[in-house]
Amino acid sequence: MRGVIGRQLGVRAFIASGLACVLFSSLGLVVSTGQEVSTSGANRTDLSVSPGVYRSDATIRVQSNLVVIPVTVTDGGGRVVSGLEKEHFTLFEDDAQQEITHFAAEDAPVSIGIVFDASDSMQPKLRKAREAVSSLLSNANPNDEFFLTRFSTTAQILVPMTSRVDDIWNGMGMLRVNGGTALLDGVRLAMAEMKRAHHSRKALVIISDGEDNSSQWTIDELKAAVREQDILIYAIRITDSMESSFPGPPRGATLLHDITGHTGGSMFEVNKLKQLPEIAAKIGGWLRNQYVLGYVPNHAEKDGTYRKVQLKVVRPKGYPRLHATWRKGYYAPKE
Repeated sequence: MRGVIGRQLGVRAFIASGLACVLFSSLGLVVSTGQEVSTSGANRTDLSVSPGVYRSDATIRVQSNLVVIPVTVTDGGGRVVSGLEKEHFTLFEDDAQQEITHFAAEDAPVSIGIVFDASDSMQPKLRKAREAVSSLLSNANPNDEFFLTRFSTTAQILVPMTSRVDDIWNGMGMLRVNGGTALLDGVRLAMAEMKRAHHSRKALVIISDGEDNSSQWTIDELKAAVREQDILIYAIRITDSMESSFPGPPRGATLLHDITGHTGGSMFEVNKLKQLPEIAAKIGGWLRNQYVLGYVPNHAEKDGTYRKVQLKVVRPKGYPRLHATWRKGYYAPKE
């Protein structure tokens, strides 16, 4: 994520003690497990904003060395856990603890790209896959924006970036399936379209049932691009019952798990079509409920190196077992 530090960032602001504090920058989220804790006590998984967190719809632009890490915290059932405070988080960059100087939790708008597999094998799954997209749209922030990318043998932007949800739904209605699976090219095209995003928070949601067999782009090229971009990626992979007869995880599953993990997203494997809308709704909920942690790195050299970010979450009394997801790291700017 070159240029995250020391460049102009699109941010949202909240006001605390009369000072304007930076809320959002362009760092995304990586699946990791927070501290394992007991499930005893109240299961606090409501979606209310933590007390003491100041909210504002003001938008500012700053020149800052601030690194901002959005974090999703869930319980053992994948439900969003709210109500945590700054003292419950500890951040490290390359194993050195960082001071968290900015903290907030709010439902801020997201730019979302839907990357849809339209290959031949999706024909019997098309209806449920459309329902999944509908669930994602219905769980969105009213100010979210979307675009729709389809891929089969080739990839194309079916609906460009828009704030009109009906445009996405109409695009899904016109979608037809045929050909092979150019998943990598679909993600590449979606990342290019995301440059038109109006929000600092960005996410792709991939819906696919197979492995790539038609892309021009390579796996190494995609992994390198994902590591440098500030886009959170989720994947819903529709599995085949025949897969269990082969040893080891399918290549497609390994690829999607790796891609989503680098960004702080998650891959969900679905073996029953009726699960699709539920999983899509869960992703929508995760996108709408995040903590945002900001810090100025102790190591501020502009050397273009990759900085690893680690996070620990301490469970407050009465909370369930916690799991946290955040981005694994970022690229420092280079002078």
